[in-house]
Parts: sequence; structure tokens; C-alpha cells
Amino acid sequence: MCTGGCARCLGGTLIPLAVFGVLANILLFFPGGKVIDDNSHLSDEVWYFGGIGSGILMIFPVLVFLGLKNNDCCGCCGNAGCGKRFAMFTSTLFAVIGFVGAGYSFVVSAISINKGPKCLLANSTWDYPFHSGDYLSDQALWSKCEQPPDVVPWNLTLFSILLVTGGIQMVLCAIQVINGLLGTLCGDCQCCGCCGGDGPV
Repeated sequence: MCTGGCARCLGGTLIPLAVFGVLANILLFFPGGKVIDDNSHLSDEVWYFGGIGSGILMIFPVLVFLGLKNNDCCGCCGNAGCGKRFAMFTSTLFAVIGFVGAGYSFVVSAISINKGPKCLLANSTWDYPFHSGDYLSDQALWSKCEQPPDVVPWNLTLFSILLVTGGIQMVLCAIQVINGLLGTLCGDCQCCGCCGGDGPV
């Protein structure tokens, strides 16, 4: 099996995850599916752009991973100067960048889920009514938020999507770090026998 082929597979998997991250973060600006009058009433974590960060930042590793499609496995056999090891090393560096972006999204989402959304309270002030995730196990507390409508399930759902998406991206990028290091040390293929050769690269 080629390490380059594994990288391309990971790159293809990261594309929909990055799209989900961007869309989820955009939707957070419309709590309850409504346009809010004052942007200062949005939760602070929405402005941290966790989903946009992991989505946009993930474009670079995705392009690098998919760019390895031009590195045909068979072409590396017996050709020490083909640059495949350098390409795999570069993919490792970009995988680290992707891991950092996904980790940022994961942390921001976890903090927001624990903190809860900012909303209009009964005393006509905008604040965070929940403490240390207490609302997660007691939906009766959701009634503390009078506006925007359904802001609690809206934020909880979208930040949960970002949390899961970021976690999966972190795992995939970590896999590529290991895969890229193997490709750097051993070449694009584990063995030239997979291409009809006689020995390892």
C-alpha cells in the first residue's frame, strides 16, 4: 500500500468535514434561524470563528494531501530523486497545521457547550444564565432564555457538530502525521513489490 494513497484518502475525507465546520459556524450567527438585531447579543465563542478556522485552515492540508495523486506509486521504485519523500514530509507539516486548526475548533466548541449561549433573560438583560454545563442535564433551565427563540438547542446542536467535526479532523491529521513520517523515511510505497518491483524504496 502507498502512503501517498493513504494521504489522498484522508484528504478526501477532510473535505466534507471542513464544509460542515464552515456552515455550522455561519449558522451560529443566526441563533434560532433568525437574524439578530445587535451582534453584541451573540455568544462570544461565535466570534472566535472555530468552525471557520478549522474549515479554512483545513483547505491547505487537503490540497497538499490530494496533490499527492500525481506521485504515482510505481514511479518511485528505484528512483531516489523523484521527490516523493520530500512530498510526504511536506504533507506531515501541513497535517500538523490542520491538527492545530481542528484542535482550536474543538476547544472553542467544548468551552461554548459548557458555558451555554448568551440570551435575553427575564430581567431584560443579555447574559449567560447557565453555569458549568448545568443546563445539559436539565432542559427545564432552558426557559431562562427568552430570546432568541430556541437559542439553546440551536447553539448546542451546532457547537456539538463543530466539536465532533474537530475531533475527527484531529484524528485524521494525526494519522497523516504518522503516515507522512513513514512515507518520508521509507518512501511512498511500503515495498516496490506492490508495483512489480523487487524491494523496498
